[in-house]
Amino acid sequence: MNDAYENNNSRLNGWRLDTAQTSPSLPESHRSLRIPTTGSNLKKFLAFVGPGYMVAVGYMDPGNWATDIEGGSRFGYTLLSVILISNLMAILLQFLAGKLGIVTGKDLAQACRSHYSKPVSFSLWILCELAITATDLAEVIGSAIALHLLFGLPLIYGVLITAVDVLLVLLLQHKGFKSLEIFVIVLIATIGICFGVDLFLAKPEMSSVLAGYVPNTELITNPAMLYIAIGILGATVMPHNLYLHSSIVQTRRYDQSIQGKRQAIKFMTWDSTIALTLALLINSAILIVSAATFHMAGMTTVSDIGDAYNLLTPLVGTTLGSIVFAIALLASGQNSTLTGTLAGQIVMEGFVNIRLQPWLRRLITRLIAIIPAVIVTALYGEGGIQDLLVFSQVVLSLQLPFAVVPLIRFTSDKTKMGAFANKLWINVLAWFIATVIILLNVFLIIQTLTS
Repeated sequence: MNDAYENNNSRLNGWRLDTAQTSPSLPESHRSLRIPTTGSNLKKFLAFVGPGYMVAVGYMDPGNWATDIEGGSRFGYTLLSVILISNLMAILLQFLAGKLGIVTGKDLAQACRSHYSKPVSFSLWILCELAITATDLAEVIGSAIALHLLFGLPLIYGVLITAVDVLLVLLLQHKGFKSLEIFVIVLIATIGICFGVDLFLAKPEMSSVLAGYVPNTELITNPAMLYIAIGILGATVMPHNLYLHSSIVQTRRYDQSIQGKRQAIKFMTWDSTIALTLALLINSAILIVSAATFHMAGMTTVSDIGDAYNLLTPLVGTTLGSIVFAIALLASGQNSTLTGTLAGQIVMEGFVNIRLQPWLRRLITRLIAIIPAVIVTALYGEGGIQDLLVFSQVVLSLQLPFAVVPLIRFTSDKTKMGAFANKLWINVLAWFIATVIILLNVFLIIQTLTS
């Protein structure tokens, strides 16, 4: 396996030979899933289905919920256009990440290590670890809130219980990578069904919903709306997802020829685009439910997940609305846990070539997230933990440019990508998106820290 991997890398120039990695990304799963060489395109595509859904999880994690809920309660359906634009940006960036992995045989972390000097690479690793810890923090908080809402558990107990999910991750990893993908898809389906129920109960006005997807000039002229819009944009593209996608596409045993890679890129694009479209629908559903219930009832200050849960029952006329809302939140937190674990393993191995047992890596990451959550919960209660959730999104925003810029730079380099280097129009669009995301994230960080 490793010989084929090294031969694949040796075909491409432009990497630092003295820092080239000696083993593939996620070696225990690398090229472990066979792609049929005969049969229809549909059969081959289905063999590629999975990585896109694991990536899509990051676009519907608990960190996105607060901005969607607040946006819907304050401004109705208007910010649906921002969710749509954010998702279109994400689709392009995830396409680039998947293409990097398929063409070069390197994930984004390995590519950074093989291109930049050791001090730069080490700095990028530290920043990425902070982002993954912030992601895990949001998952801990989301799962703890869901357990509190469903079972009445004190938040501090819910935070501690989340440490147990290490056992779940280990069990699924032991059963193979496809088991992880299937579990993730089942949880995404659970989230989708739950919000489908809430949408049915909320009875939104479809003409207003469709109008919400059309950009409105008020997005620019209304400072309050602009701030929430930036929050939605800032929380959408997750930096760890770019590292994750560039690695897990390599779990497929696709043909290493030029034609084989073209086919792999095509099916990868279908997979991630369909999965991210589902993420778009789920994020839209969160905002639509908020708009159809809270905004229409004149409740324009709902931004807390717990408040949203408590207010849904009287507004939709049944406790079912609140219950499925909390179940979806719990599924969201657990889903993000799995992908966060993999991303942590990928960046540690890719940037600094440190290999830990999966259970140890998972335990370290989770403990780093649990400690601040326990302290804040004990000292400040539910209000403090909501503030900590917002802070975790700011940390993610800070790291984003350090993942997006190298990704675009590598995929546009003909010495690294050969015939697969970005076309001019993709480069222009990608750099424009990167500039917009970075500027909006900087603005969001300044606003958050000075408010």
